[in-house]
Amino acid sequence: MSVFDISLSRRRFSQVVSGIAGLGVAGPGLAGRYARAAGLSALSSVTLRVASFRGMESCLLPALGLDDFPYRVVFSEFSSGNLIAQAISADAVDVGGWSEIPLVFIAAAQARVAVVATTDGPTTDQALMVPAGSSARSVGDLRGKRVGYIRSTTSHYFLIRMLDQAGMSFSDIVPVALGPSQGLTAMQAGSLDAWATYGYVIQRLQAEGSARILESAADILSGHYFIGANPLHLEDDLFRRAVADYIHRVGRAYEILSADKQRWAKIVSPVITVPEPEVLSYLQNQNRPYHPRAWTGSDIEGVEKVARVFVRERLIPGDTDVRKVFSDALSPLLRT
Repeated sequence: MSVFDISLSRRRFSQVVSGIAGLGVAGPGLAGRYARAAGLSALSSVTLRVASFRGMESCLLPALGLDDFPYRVVFSEFSSGNLIAQAISADAVDVGGWSEIPLVFIAAAQARVAVVATTDGPTTDQALMVPAGSSARSVGDLRGKRVGYIRSTTSHYFLIRMLDQAGMSFSDIVPVALGPSQGLTAMQAGSLDAWATYGYVIQRLQAEGSARILESAADILSGHYFIGANPLHLEDDLFRRAVADYIHRVGRAYEILSADKQRWAKIVSPVITVPEPEVLSYLQNQNRPYHPRAWTGSDIEGVEKVARVFVRERLIPGDTDVRKVFSDALSPLLRT
């Protein structure tokens, strides 16, 4: 089976993203000073179906009062960027984000997705974990061991790179592809010898004393994430303006919270059910802030570098052209 399946029927898609949850709607009558200043009052007819990770934009924008959208927004939650990409390709959502790795598989599958912006972000929330009592002290110690990873995400990529650096490959371990929640359960149950993962689960495992970081991916990943939009609607000027406004609001949210991480932790902690001190520690250890912007040629070059790794691993075709996924439909609006 392909690692990125764009042939999803609506029924199959609903099964794949069974964890999805509608989080709410912001009506068009709530446009505030931000929207009026941007001249966006004409957008009341637009509905954006926005994909979000738990504890990210879907909770941050309302908490900061930045959800006074002059258009309708319906948030849905996903556990990984590859599922968000599949959702856009299946016309289930309109806007969402992911790292370079799902983007490579999007391009390989010729999915119906357009990348319209880049988000610079941290790489410190990505790591290869081992059980607390593991005797492993290096990646080389995992030879022949069961190692979990999340297929077609950053964890898939950095695990390949870590094995490379140890003079190993996937054939030297027993790779186990698991979703984020399944991986956490397997790790807590002791059925994995290591797990390549990301996000707040790292703090959760460390805090409960069940796992430790064997190796961080901070210096492996670029910190470039991408915002995709539904190409079925990109020719609509009102849709483009609404998406651009949404991206600007996200940028403003991260600008505010990067300067007040205690506030950020207080907002996020009850949503992700991680104690506030652990969330604060996670945020304070980030090596760079989130910052959305128009994409550049160097962003594409970075994705091409990642693609070459997956071509070498025979996970995508050698003729995969990542440039075709990028669209400059929003670039003029994001530079203003």
